[in-house]
Amino acid sequence: MPSARHILIVNGRKVRQPVFVIGAPYSGTDLLARALKRSPGVHLTIGQPSVLRVVYAFARRPSIHGGRGEAAASVLRDAFAQGWRITPHGCMECVPACREAAGHGGAGGREGPAWPCMAERDITMYADASPDLAYCAEALTRAFPDARIVQIIRDGRDVVASMLSDPALLAWFRPGFANVDSEFPNPFFGVETEADRAAWPELSLPAKCAMRWRGTVRLAARLRRSLSQDQLITIRYETLLEHPAATASAVSEFTGAPVSSADMTRHSPRHAMGAGGWRRTLTAEQAAEVEAVAGDELRRIGYVLSGTP
Repeated sequence: MPSARHILIVNGRKVRQPVFVIGAPYSGTDLLARALKRSPGVHLTIGQPSVLRVVYAFARRPSIHGGRGEAAASVLRDAFAQGWRITPHGCMECVPACREAAGHGGAGGREGPAWPCMAERDITMYADASPDLAYCAEALTRAFPDARIVQIIRDGRDVVASMLSDPALLAWFRPGFANVDSEFPNPFFGVETEADRAAWPELSLPAKCAMRWRGTVRLAARLRRSLSQDQLITIRYETLLEHPAATASAVSEFTGAPVSSADMTRHSPRHAMGAGGWRRTLTAEQAAEVEAVAGDELRRIGYVLSGTP
């Protein structure tokens, strides 16, 4: 059943066709977010507390909103209504990732200007690229039926290699956090079947990261089947790096925002490894573990497995 139309007004303006950037961890969502955030008129947020609270509640416990489509949509709308508000303290209240994307510096809570990075009168588009937004995609499109989704995919082996270097991200896999027994199926960890759940305790960290990437890619495929080309565009990370101008042009045409390829490809420490860096950073055993878990998805979206001619 299609969601009822709701008029959401933030900063005195109606929210029409908001843009959301989604993808697996380390897939390159931050590169697209930076380019969009620096486009004239685009008020893009990353990791606003009101939004993250809902995102992680829904992502880690899908049972709390399953079958409650309109209620979940209402909660998300309220979260974004708060997250998109322009406040007197401006960027001082934003998380480092959002401040860095705006060019205000990412480290230290009080670097950069205290005023907002955008004036209310200049807003022509609302957008968000919060981490793990992909796990709320169904509720998101119900909350905003006219939303435009930009999703990005990347070689799962590069994603896993980057995940393994991030202690904060790996903390999700600790027994106290990984709720695969109490919450099943569990899209956040990519645990979809009883076989997945039975195998989980014995999986290595690379394999668990691969399962999480696999789950996100499957979510992306289901989302792509459910939305029209007017509502969703899929960007490949490697194409973004190799053909930034063409990628920027495609994103600009899809969103209606003038996206700069220079902003999109400017160096980021998160992406120092580049495309194919997993060959240098993963051991042969780790690469084999990743491909054992996610090989079907890697092949399906066009990546060649190790040893394949």
